[in-house]
Amino acid sequence: MKFLKSNLMSILTMTFLFTVVMLGDANASVFDDAKNKLINLFTNAKMIIFVIGGFGLICLAFQAIFGKVKWAWFAALAFGLAVVAAAAAVINYAANSNTAVSGGQAGFADTLGNNGTGI
Repeated sequence: MKFLKSNLMSILTMTFLFTVVMLGDANASVFDDAKNKLINLFTNAKMIIFVIGGFGLICLAFQAIFGKVKWAWFAALAFGLAVVAAAAAVINYAANSNTAVSGGQAGFADTLGNNGTGI
Protein backbone atom coordinates (compact mmCIF):
# COMPACT_ATOMS: atom_id res chain seq x y z
CA MET A 1 0.00 0.00 0.00
CA LYS A 2 2.89 2.36 0.74
CA PHE A 3 4.29 1.72 -2.75
CA LEU A 4 0.95 2.56 -4.34
CA LYS A 5 0.60 5.80 -2.37
CA SER A 6 4.12 7.02 -3.12
CA ASN A 7 4.00 6.15 -6.83
CA LEU A 8 0.38 6.93 -7.66
CA MET A 9 1.24 9.81 -10.00
CA SER A 10 3.79 7.72 -11.90
CA ILE A 11 1.30 4.88 -12.33
CA LEU A 12 -1.41 7.26 -13.57
CA THR A 13 1.00 8.91 -16.01
CA MET A 14 2.11 5.57 -17.42
CA THR A 15 -1.52 4.47 -17.75
CA PHE A 16 -2.42 7.67 -19.59
CA LEU A 17 0.56 7.39 -21.95
CA PHE A 18 -0.21 3.73 -22.66
CA THR A 19 -3.83 4.62 -23.42
CA VAL A 20 -2.82 7.42 -25.81
CA VAL A 21 -0.31 5.18 -27.60
CA MET A 22 -2.77 2.33 -28.02
CA LEU A 23 -5.64 4.46 -29.37
CA GLY A 24 -4.44 4.17 -32.95
CA ASP A 25 -6.61 5.78 -35.64
CA ALA A 26 -9.63 6.19 -33.38
CA ASN A 27 -8.39 9.52 -32.06
CA ALA A 28 -7.36 10.91 -35.48
CA SER A 29 -10.72 12.50 -36.19
CA VAL A 30 -10.93 14.01 -32.69
CA PHE A 31 -7.53 15.65 -33.03
CA ASP A 32 -8.27 16.78 -36.60
CA ASP A 33 -11.49 18.42 -35.42
CA ALA A 34 -9.64 20.11 -32.55
CA LYS A 35 -6.89 21.28 -34.93
CA ASN A 36 -9.43 22.71 -37.37
CA LYS A 37 -11.29 24.53 -34.59
CA LEU A 38 -8.03 26.04 -33.28
CA ILE A 39 -7.06 27.16 -36.79
CA ASN A 40 -10.45 28.83 -37.20
CA LEU A 41 -10.13 30.46 -33.76
CA PHE A 42 -6.65 31.76 -34.60
CA THR A 43 -7.81 33.16 -37.95
CA ASN A 44 -10.87 34.88 -36.48
CA ALA A 45 -8.92 36.23 -33.50
CA LYS A 46 -6.34 37.68 -35.90
CA MET A 47 -9.06 39.56 -37.73
CA ILE A 48 -10.39 41.07 -34.49
CA ILE A 49 -6.86 41.98 -33.36
CA PHE A 50 -6.19 43.72 -36.69
CA VAL A 51 -9.39 45.76 -36.55
CA ILE A 52 -8.85 46.90 -32.97
CA GLY A 53 -5.13 47.40 -33.57
CA GLY A 54 -5.80 49.50 -36.67
CA PHE A 55 -8.01 51.87 -34.73
CA GLY A 56 -5.38 51.90 -31.99
CA LEU A 57 -2.67 52.82 -34.49
CA ILE A 58 -4.75 55.73 -35.79
CA CYS A 59 -5.45 56.99 -32.27
CA LEU A 60 -1.84 56.64 -31.13
CA ALA A 61 -0.58 58.35 -34.29
CA PHE A 62 -2.78 61.41 -33.69
CA GLN A 63 -1.83 61.52 -30.01
CA ALA A 64 1.86 61.11 -30.80
CA ILE A 65 1.73 63.89 -33.40
CA PHE A 66 0.26 66.27 -30.82
CA GLY A 67 2.69 65.13 -28.11
CA LYS A 68 0.24 63.39 -25.78
CA VAL A 69 1.95 59.95 -25.91
CA LYS A 70 5.40 58.70 -26.83
CA TRP A 71 6.18 57.53 -30.34
CA ALA A 72 7.52 54.33 -28.78
CA TRP A 73 3.97 53.26 -27.93
CA PHE A 74 2.96 53.70 -31.56
CA ALA A 75 6.01 51.71 -32.70
CA ALA A 76 5.34 48.96 -30.17
CA LEU A 77 1.75 48.55 -31.36
CA ALA A 78 2.86 48.51 -35.01
CA PHE A 79 5.54 45.91 -34.24
CA GLY A 80 3.03 43.80 -32.30
CA LEU A 81 0.63 43.82 -35.23
CA ALA A 82 3.46 42.78 -37.55
CA VAL A 83 4.28 39.86 -35.24
CA VAL A 84 0.64 38.76 -35.25
CA ALA A 85 0.61 39.02 -39.06
CA ALA A 86 3.68 36.78 -39.32
CA ALA A 87 2.66 34.30 -36.61
CA ALA A 88 1.54 31.59 -39.04
CA ALA A 89 4.79 31.82 -40.98
CA VAL A 90 6.76 31.43 -37.75
CA ILE A 91 4.69 28.38 -36.77
CA ASN A 92 5.09 26.82 -40.20
CA TYR A 93 8.84 27.49 -40.06
CA ALA A 94 9.11 25.90 -36.62
CA ALA A 95 7.12 22.89 -37.86
CA ASN A 96 9.61 22.67 -40.77
CA SER A 97 6.85 22.47 -43.37
CA ASN A 98 4.44 24.76 -45.18
CA THR A 99 1.52 22.40 -44.63
CA ALA A 100 2.46 20.69 -41.36
CA VAL A 101 0.18 22.81 -39.24
CA SER A 102 -2.33 23.85 -41.85
CA GLY A 103 -3.11 20.32 -43.02
CA GLY A 104 -3.71 21.64 -46.50
CA GLN A 105 -6.08 24.39 -45.37
CA ALA A 106 -5.42 27.79 -46.80
CA GLY A 107 -7.06 29.33 -43.74
CA PHE A 108 -3.92 29.07 -41.64
CA ALA A 109 -1.70 31.48 -43.49
CA ASP A 110 0.14 34.58 -42.51
CA THR A 111 -1.08 37.95 -43.63
CA LEU A 112 2.22 38.77 -45.33
CA GLY A 113 1.41 36.83 -48.51
CA ASN A 114 2.11 33.16 -47.72
CA ASN A 115 -1.07 31.20 -48.34
CA GLY A 116 0.22 27.99 -46.73
CA THR A 117 0.87 26.19 -50.03
CA GLY A 118 4.53 27.11 -50.39
CA ILE A 119 3.97 28.88 -53.70
